[in-house]
Amino acid sequence: MAALVSGLIAGYGVAIPIGAIAPLLMSLTARTSLKVGAAAALGVATADGVYALVAVLGGASLARFIEPIALPLRVVAVAILLFIAARIAIGAFREPSAEVRNGFGTPIRAYTGLLGLTLLNPTTILYFGALVLGWQAAGTATGAPWVVGVVVASASWQLLLAGGGVLIGRTLNTPRGRRWTSLISSVMIATLALAVIVG
Repeated sequence: MAALVSGLIAGYGVAIPIGAIAPLLMSLTARTSLKVGAAAALGVATADGVYALVAVLGGASLARFIEPIALPLRVVAVAILLFIAARIAIGAFREPSAEVRNGFGTPIRAYTGLLGLTLLNPTTILYFGALVLGWQAAGTATGAPWVVGVVVASASWQLLLAGGGVLIGRTLNTPRGRRWTSLISSVMIATLALAVIVG
């Protein structure tokens, strides 16, 4: 039970800080549907679960290999985020159907797109690896319950963000509202992407 609780804490610890994924997830849901947003949210949670599992199975040794390539991975992630920000900004001036077709407009595309984007974040494996090392040194058990806790925490938070996107979509579901939310989301994602490369 202690491993499950510590997994929940670790999962919320990595999921709650607002990075580039949160505004992307909310904007995607606002522009499409809860079904697409929920699929994207589960893609993010799956990536967190994969990294938690990798950390449990050998995060310390893997962290040593990832650290030297952390900057190139970060650059790739930033390039993808800037590309998404540009597409959202361009899509702000298109009809919703064209925007949806050109983005993560289906649940499968949303799931795989956000899964891949989240997997490009080397900080996540380093975070989970450090936590696992610390808990193992303290004698706290980790394993399957810990990974389950991470996935449950991440999924619940990401689904909450997707739900927020639905509320935004209902409130601003006019051509002008969609345009402004898309532009604001695009600027936020681009700013956060640049913060990733600086920080």
